Amino acid sequence: MNTDKIFQKLTLLANGAKYDASCASSGGVNRTATRTTGLGSITPAGVCHSFTPDGRCISLLKVLMTNYCVFNCEYCINRRENDIPRTIFTPDELVNLTIEFYKRNYIEGLFLSSGIYQNPQYTMELMSEIVRKLRLEKCYHGYIHMKAIPYCTQEQIDLAGQYVDRMSINIELPSEESLRKLAPAKTKTSIIQPMRYIGHKWRHFREERVKRTSRKTPLFVPAGQSTQLIIGATPETDLQVLKLASTLYELFALKRVYYSAYQPVNESTKALAITEPPLARENKLYQADWLLRFYGFTVDEILDESCPTLDLDLDPKSNWALRNLHLFPIDIQTAPKEMLLRVPGVGIRGIQRILEARPHCTLRPEHLKIMGIVTKRALPFLSFAGKYEFPASLSSPILRTLLLPESKKKQNLNHQLSLFGEF
Repeated sequence: MNTDKIFQKLTLLANGAKYDASCASSGGVNRTATRTTGLGSITPAGVCHSFTPDGRCISLLKVLMTNYCVFNCEYCINRRENDIPRTIFTPDELVNLTIEFYKRNYIEGLFLSSGIYQNPQYTMELMSEIVRKLRLEKCYHGYIHMKAIPYCTQEQIDLAGQYVDRMSINIELPSEESLRKLAPAKTKTSIIQPMRYIGHKWRHFREERVKRTSRKTPLFVPAGQSTQLIIGATPETDLQVLKLASTLYELFALKRVYYSAYQPVNESTKALAITEPPLARENKLYQADWLLRFYGFTVDEILDESCPTLDLDLDPKSNWALRNLHLFPIDIQTAPKEMLLRVPGVGIRGIQRILEARPHCTLRPEHLKIMGIVTKRALPFLSFAGKYEFPASLSSPILRTLLLPESKKKQNLNHQLSLFGEF
């Protein structure tokens, strides 16, 4: 193996993979130590981190098979018209590289994506060959996440799905109109059809395993599928984005929707002129997505047509609580789990501890911190054995400030508070 040539390919193709948000970002930093200046080094050919179905955090080699691409998507650094260095790994090169990295304990798995080389079906065949060789020829049992290619066939998904742990296909943009504008080679159908098929096959696999009708039920994408949405390149609102995400979770059994703040890596007049990536908006969408998946919220509760944009100062749960003060305070000793989930500063584990403690004692404000609850945020919305312990009313102007992150509080507390006033 020509080590220098492989390293050059790895540098290009790992750096090209960093824009895919379906996994934690990798690369982007170049620090190298010498014997006299310190320990360790990092190059753009970085390693990302992901989570396995059992919750373990693992290190993945995040790499493209190739950055050649016949598509010309406006938002992509690897688009056909870009004048950038191009290269491609052969299946054997990438297989051997993964195994050598694994043997050296650099990684615990592989995140494999690719540009569209020659055509989508041929690209999917090459990627399937890589994961097949890893599993069957190298007897590799580590984690593999593979990106499915738009326009791939059901037979190709079936083949790859038996070798990978997770599969994802990026929907990229929130509407078909935006897809036609920025990625004309892709269509909604070319993305939704394989996504629907993966979801159908995954559900069938899960049902067969639960029924235990056959202990030899073949594996198919056991960790499920995910997708990515680019945020800020087109004018869709947060409400439209969250409605799409909610639909994807419901219809296609997605495990995760990733939101990627648009970065203008190309000189394009079709995308919105954004000088900086909308990272704050990306963060709020992840918080709202968390409420949809784990806290029982619906999209209509978080946003509506009169307010289609997330508040960039407050987290979505706090914003909902301020708009629904008539539902509070709730009694921590008797309130149902569904309402406790909606109290700011109270997480899933905190609620579990509350439910476990209630039969054995009368909960007091001092117990909140012990349970891992953010007292200053939760206290205004709770009562204890019928008694309201917060030293101000729910209508107090100070309430919004208490719910702000520390960085925002300094901007809002620009007036002197009365020593003996409310709160």
